[in-house]
Amino acid sequence: MKSNRRSFIKKSSLMIGTGLIANPFSSYSTTKKTFTVGEIMDLFIAQIPGAPFSQTVDTLKTGSKEQKVTGIVTTMFATLTVIRKAIELNANFIIAHEPTFYNHADETGWLQNDSVYQFKRKLLDEHGIVIWRNHDYVHSLKIDGVQLGVVQELGWEKYYKQNAVLNLPETTLEELISHIKMKMEVPALRYVGDLSQKASKILLMPGAAGGKRQIEMLMKEKPDVLICGESPEWETPEYVRNANEMGQKLGLIIIGHSASEEGGSEFMAAWLKKNILDVSVSHIVSDNSLSII
Repeated sequence: MKSNRRSFIKKSSLMIGTGLIANPFSSYSTTKKTFTVGEIMDLFIAQIPGAPFSQTVDTLKTGSKEQKVTGIVTTMFATLTVIRKAIELNANFIIAHEPTFYNHADETGWLQNDSVYQFKRKLLDEHGIVIWRNHDYVHSLKIDGVQLGVVQELGWEKYYKQNAVLNLPETTLEELISHIKMKMEVPALRYVGDLSQKASKILLMPGAAGGKRQIEMLMKEKPDVLICGESPEWETPEYVRNANEMGQKLGLIIIGHSASEEGGSEFMAAWLKKNILDVSVSHIVSDNSLSII
């Protein structure tokens, strides 16, 4: 059974600019009553240093920029369940953080004769749902929007210094695991290390940065614990196991990709509510595709 991680629709309560964290956005609040998809995309992208990017996966997966927006849903994955709920809410614009069609670039040529792809595409097209992936841009804010959202979700704002490192009051690996499970409402976490190990300096890398990047950051920052979304078992988990076998005190906590970045989609919902007035915005939790038995 999947965990009841949050209520199915969560009106985001993340407060941009709380604690020691400055608001990474200029305010674009306006009395404009209607928006097109393209206008909303442009407002967000205008906040990104060096944007728009010439190469990015942050493209429309369905629909057009000219479509008038009736409502917005933010989510990690545009699952069929999320799409159906968006239809119920009369929300025709879904901003998803991850791919819609099962590969990083959302290439669909190889799926044209597949019944699962055809069903999903038909549902989207029949109801005029536009999907925009917002991955590269939200991660490229001066303060990474996903990382900030996760920091807020975990209640660690006052320990966050606009980078991947947090200096928490001394705790243990086991207590960190318990805290993450409670705050993120996940039923189980994978870890490497001694549960009684003392921990204070934390390296937070939501999502899947890749084993090489994770290990390079471990080498550079020398934290007590790395918290990440996922990593192939032969990469970072094996590196951390070897470190422990040679006598180092190093912990690794693997949350799972979806749960580890959910705060970023809540962060996006908070930005929309602040800057796109008179348009209904809901955050829908897509949950993990994998169950635990």
